Amino acid sequence: MFFPDFEFNTWLGLAALLTFYVVGILHVLHALMHVRTSQGTIAWVVSLLTVPFLAIPLYWLLGRTRFAREVGGRRERDSRLGRLAATMRESLGRYEVDIPDDDAFERAARFLGGLPFTCGNELELLIDGEKTFGRIFEVIAAAENYLCVNFFIVKNDTLGTRFQEALIERARAGVKVYFLFDEIGSHKLPRRYLKQMKAAGIECRSFGINRYWWSRFQVNFRNHRKIVVSDGKTAFIGGLNVGDEYMGRDRKFGEWRDTHLKMQGPVVQAVQLVFLEDWFWASNQVPELHWDTRPEAADQVAAVIPTGPADPADSWQLVVAEAANSARKRLWIASPYFVPDEGVLTALQAAAIRGVDVRILIPERADHTLVWLSAFSYYEQSIPFGVKLFRYHRGFLHQKVMLIDDRLAAVGTANLDNRSFRLNFEITAFSADSKFVGEVEAMLVSDFIHSQEAKVGDFTGKPFLFRAACRAARLFAPIQ
Repeated sequence: MFFPDFEFNTWLGLAALLTFYVVGILHVLHALMHVRTSQGTIAWVVSLLTVPFLAIPLYWLLGRTRFAREVGGRRERDSRLGRLAATMRESLGRYEVDIPDDDAFERAARFLGGLPFTCGNELELLIDGEKTFGRIFEVIAAAENYLCVNFFIVKNDTLGTRFQEALIERARAGVKVYFLFDEIGSHKLPRRYLKQMKAAGIECRSFGINRYWWSRFQVNFRNHRKIVVSDGKTAFIGGLNVGDEYMGRDRKFGEWRDTHLKMQGPVVQAVQLVFLEDWFWASNQVPELHWDTRPEAADQVAAVIPTGPADPADSWQLVVAEAANSARKRLWIASPYFVPDEGVLTALQAAAIRGVDVRILIPERADHTLVWLSAFSYYEQSIPFGVKLFRYHRGFLHQKVMLIDDRLAAVGTANLDNRSFRLNFEITAFSADSKFVGEVEAMLVSDFIHSQEAKVGDFTGKPFLFRAACRAARLFAPIQ
């Protein structure tokens, strides 16, 4: 018996709809087992069961919040990498600083990052792009043996071209150059840019997780680190990527406020190990690097804390929460994004309630609309508790800096948002050196001068549609 066309189409539509719901249920089972947070799990389950035809493609893009198990054991997967890590730890042991029993944060940071606080370091605080890339280009030009380079964003613009030329010049001079970039962050980087570098002998690799058919469309788990290491002697980390906007040349943002850090001494070996693990993941190769270290006369105490989705716990979230819990006088944090989860928000509230000067410095202008809108929705949950929010109005603020009392300062790549808490590979340097802490304090004091303290009315006094948009944007916090 033949059905009329409309009946056939009806059955076909029902079969397609049923298929979507069945596949949606299978994705629900995956979400229950692999999504890290209960809020995220609930959001995905509801979406997959109610609108599977929309939720399934989004889940393939954004759903996975646990990194592949095989990546979490990178040192264990390769005996060479494991031996190098053990050798580096033994070498750093000569410079390791004893942590007093009452320094809970330092002990927690070491446990989460897996790398010790060492003495014998020299740190230089680099404010904004001109100074940062001035130092980076100086170090690149002086490299004699190798350069390890890792950036989240590399652009083919004026700065990007100059950066490329500097690396090519060193490669042609016989310096081994290892260039790692994130395939999503640097998605606009043209093939000719890489082709020219490879032709000069530069080893180029992209950091991506899309190695299997089931992860082909996944955009989570980005390598958000910015690292330059020269000859195992000098290292840079911080907030600046390679692009003209980071030099303040963007017409939209104008002045770009950012912070980077130059390091020498034993801590460089820790930065180098972090790069080596990332390089191994991208290339399955362990290059020959120098692991001998010597102390610097400045003798500053520092530690590197790498965090990311391969960690057993949400390490950066725990670091920020413990910073708030351990602060006694002040906790100042600068971040371009303020989208805390409940754990971090509660810790900030509790610190402010007990009298800690909690300040969060965020930009007035937006580079990502959703996270910019989301920040407004936290006004009512932070300001009444004593958490002070400051909006930087002199250009765009992109730095990732933390100041804990008068005892610790940090510069790195991690933001106050879910991506840094759970989805991105990050790296942050902490120092207990009083001179460095004072420099960071002076820098932030200057930043606050160019900022306006926010009030609850700055949100509640906005039109209804704006407030509704902020609330709606916050619903997407787990995937922003």
